Amino acid sequence: MTTQQLRKRRLGQQGLEVAEIGFGAMGISIAYGEGDAAGGTAAIRRAYDLGVTMFDTAEMYGWGENERIVGQAVKPFRNEIVIATKFGFTHDYGVDSRPDHIREVVENSLRFLGTDHIDVLYQHRPDPGVPIEDVAGTVKEFIDAGTVRYFGMSEAGEQAIRRAHAVQPVSILQTEYSLFERDVEVLFPVLRELGIGFVPYSPLGRGFLTGTAKPAGEYGEDDMRSRDPRWQPGNFEHNVDAVRQLTALAESKGATVSQLALAWLLAQADDIVPIPGTRSAARVAENVGAADVVLTDADVAEIARILPRGGFGARFPEGLVPEWE
Repeated sequence: MTTQQLRKRRLGQQGLEVAEIGFGAMGISIAYGEGDAAGGTAAIRRAYDLGVTMFDTAEMYGWGENERIVGQAVKPFRNEIVIATKFGFTHDYGVDSRPDHIREVVENSLRFLGTDHIDVLYQHRPDPGVPIEDVAGTVKEFIDAGTVRYFGMSEAGEQAIRRAHAVQPVSILQTEYSLFERDVEVLFPVLRELGIGFVPYSPLGRGFLTGTAKPAGEYGEDDMRSRDPRWQPGNFEHNVDAVRQLTALAESKGATVSQLALAWLLAQADDIVPIPGTRSAARVAENVGAADVVLTDADVAEIARILPRGGFGARFPEGLVPEWE
């Protein structure tokens, strides 16, 4: 499909506007096999050329490596785009949102990114050991100082969102959401009530909705799909069949299954901005092309028939599912 100029979407009530499709940088460095800084840099710059304005990274994505790649890639157009990064994990993948730790992470992120401000600062995961009011208050200090512009939360529940928002308005909630994963929809009413935008991560089902999925055993140990329940025998076959049916629908519209999946997300509300990630400049162009796909009521009904409740298999292996408040 011919890509038109991406439209702007408003996230939150604090003035943040970004293009309707963003870019998730995690996979450039971790989780999907060996990293590819060169391919990732090319993908980021292609995304910018096609109108993408929000680029998402985190301290935890290689402990500075991913932020450095993103910072260097966007350096020629830094002031024309939005950089989002995150705090809240420890190197052993525990959680730590103590104010002093947040300050340390922000200092490091500014240095890694090579910038004097962070556009969106997310709490990466809730920390039950730190009152969310203290977290929001610390982010507020940065916002008041101009070092951070907008506050985001990730994988947070209703009560945490409400309590944080009362201290420092939250502009964005980021949580996994796709044709395969719908649980977060229970939070949409509170997001609407408070005027908080939503950024789906893994909008292509961690790659399953690209139509290129392989059985879990064909991925290396450094690829999270080797352990993902959706790739395990039994679930895998059901999900492949669903993607086959979605692909047929997409092709009837002159689109790819990835574009169909992203178009479905865009159609859910006008304050949703998915952040598909890739290390391929060609795949970036495909993802951006989703903005041109228009779904009819019949298309939406067919998608609901194929995947009425999301994909087959849990989000994460047992014991790793985030616990919302």
